[in-house]
Amino acid sequence: MKQQTAQVRWERRTQTPLLALALAFAVAYAVPIVAPNAPRGVHRACVWAEWAVWGAFALDYLVRLVLAPAKWLFVRSHPLDLLAVLLPLARPLRLLRLVSTLLLVGRRARMAQQINLTAYVGGSVVGLLMFGSLAVLEVERDAPGGNIKTLGDAVWWSFTTMTTVGYGDHSPTTGLGRVLAVGLMLSGIALLGVVTANIAAWFIARFERDDAEERRQTALLEALTMEIKELRAEVGRLSAPETAPGAAPASVPQAVAPAVREVPAQPGVSSPRS
Repeated sequence: MKQQTAQVRWERRTQTPLLALALAFAVAYAVPIVAPNAPRGVHRACVWAEWAVWGAFALDYLVRLVLAPAKWLFVRSHPLDLLAVLLPLARPLRLLRLVSTLLLVGRRARMAQQINLTAYVGGSVVGLLMFGSLAVLEVERDAPGGNIKTLGDAVWWSFTTMTTVGYGDHSPTTGLGRVLAVGLMLSGIALLGVVTANIAAWFIARFERDDAEERRQTALLEALTMEIKELRAEVGRLSAPETAPGAAPASVPQAVAPAVREVPAQPGVSSPRS
């Protein structure tokens, strides 16, 4: 239990620094592609920065593996993390470092509690668009017969590829560029599916809340109606005249008249008949 607590504590503490390193990796990856004529020292610094960021994520994976209470279970439950760590070692290709870093960043971003689904999907769309554009531009810029020569062409191609529109005005001609296109298309379809499902779930939840509120108001109105009926019945019962059981209601003058006639005459008082 202490090891599991230490693992969770480590993951929470390293979320923000690793995301900051991911931003540094994005800058280091973009500078040599956007500015190919930059000094050689800048290019070398960017390469070292990319390897340093990858090394930080790899070290994070090893630390979490050491802190995990069940090592083999951790490896089996985090296959993409292991693949992202081992992928650049198989072949020191710059594109592999990009893919591995994106996988590791995505895994840690999903673990962050402060990042909700909307922010994660939006960040994934922007990240795939940016890195897809940069990657295809790096691959296709110097390819013979290629038609993606500028950053604008690469961004336009990424938009049309991710949305599965595919106008065909720009398309990769190299094998690696087409592999990037397939990955971008699959990622675009997956993200569009997540966005569509999220919007549908939002509408369904909104309709359910409206229905629940309408049912609550209807029940409240029914309760108020019953209470008003009971109050009316109570008011009617209290305002009804009370009479003896079996006695016929009579007017006060008729009931009092015989008693008046039977009253004996008082001395000195003339009778009404005299």
